[in-house]
Amino acid sequence: MNWKLIFQLSVFGLIMALGTISLIPDTIEPFFWLAIFIICAWIIAKAAPGNYFLHGFLVCLVNCIWIIAAHVFFYKSYLAHHPGMLQLNTSMPANMANHPRLILVISGPIFGVASGLVLGLFSFIASKFVKKT
Repeated sequence: MNWKLIFQLSVFGLIMALGTISLIPDTIEPFFWLAIFIICAWIIAKAAPGNYFLHGFLVCLVNCIWIIAAHVFFYKSYLAHHPGMLQLNTSMPANMANHPRLILVISGPIFGVASGLVLGLFSFIASKFVKKT
């Protein structure tokens, strides 16, 4: 397991976490993630010592930590640029609606695991096509 590689690739998640707070609108955010996943999968396929799926999965789990931390810390700014989040908060049960940051903390790992499965699959597939250096 190449933990240095996992941490280095997770910096993409940190950049996206900070970028989505106020710069990247939620309408084009998936395109950024797709590009990041393709780049990460290629790098994992070239540099990982094996376990390509696991490397991709772990990158997204570390990304999840960056994203949750940034969105919780900069919640007001994030909410100002993501009105859909406000609508989601108002549709929650009363005990959850009063704690919107908690919603991020609970839902973040779910998205982290889901995206980890996607990046893991991308990495595994890329390992079949990319030559190791």
